[in-house]
Amino acid sequence: MTLAGDGLPPLREVAAAHGIAPKKSLGQNFLFDLNLTGRIARAAGPLEGVTVIEVGPGPGGLTRALLAAGAARVVAIERDARCLAALAEISAHWPGRLEVIADDALALDYAALAARAGGRCRVCANLPYNIATPLLVGWLQSEPWPPWFDRLTLMFQREVAERIVATPATRADYGRLGVLAGWRCEARLLFDVSPAAFTPPPKVVSSVVELIPRVAAPCRPATLSALTLAAFGQRRKMLRQSLKGFAAERGLDLVQWLGEAGLEPTARAEEASVSAFAALARAAERAGP
Repeated sequence: MTLAGDGLPPLREVAAAHGIAPKKSLGQNFLFDLNLTGRIARAAGPLEGVTVIEVGPGPGGLTRALLAAGAARVVAIERDARCLAALAEISAHWPGRLEVIADDALALDYAALAARAGGRCRVCANLPYNIATPLLVGWLQSEPWPPWFDRLTLMFQREVAERIVATPATRADYGRLGVLAGWRCEARLLFDVSPAAFTPPPKVVSSVVELIPRVAAPCRPATLSALTLAAFGQRRKMLRQSLKGFAAERGLDLVQWLGEAGLEPTARAEEASVSAFAALARAAERAGP
């Protein structure tokens, strides 16, 4: 058996030995190229002394890269029991540096995980496609802010990545996800990953995105989330129409409320900046629940 550069067997052989074939139902697309997983780990920044949370490690390609890059500790969250033996082999190779949590990533308290690790963590993951967006939205709505993470380095389908980094200048991609990401983070697209790099190859290009928390305009995440859901739920309509229900529920004078944020009633959601949406949310909160 040929050994990889980290002294462990090649990933394809590991997956075959443990009978780990990607499951579509779990959103799994495995990366077996250690050069590529190494590039993703390096994109997460200097890792010495850092605890990294990884969601969906599968047979452990990125896990190995993170440990080889110097992460003090990796907390890997994997619900697929078939992968646990392969991850245990990695843990044995780097004693005391890998913790595996066999659980549903959507059900975990990440702030508690970070606190147990001694403070803020970093997230680096090739997220399972079927839970990637809900995970990110949950992390972006973390309270208190600044959050339990100091950086997110995540892989998404390219179309999702474009929505995350979108602004009003890229109207076709700009929506609720772009507002939530831009509200609390500096988000940028780092590089693309070809479908051929995965097993099985997905039908779309993937992209690695970096999100770094920053000071956010004060408003409640729940208010901003509900506001953007209403605004972009009817994105072709003017704000005076798409936000009519939202305003009525809160007893807001629609025209006056929009004016407070510097928006015309005839504007559309895709024309409103992140700061304008935050201003709308604050004004709605001042008016009451």
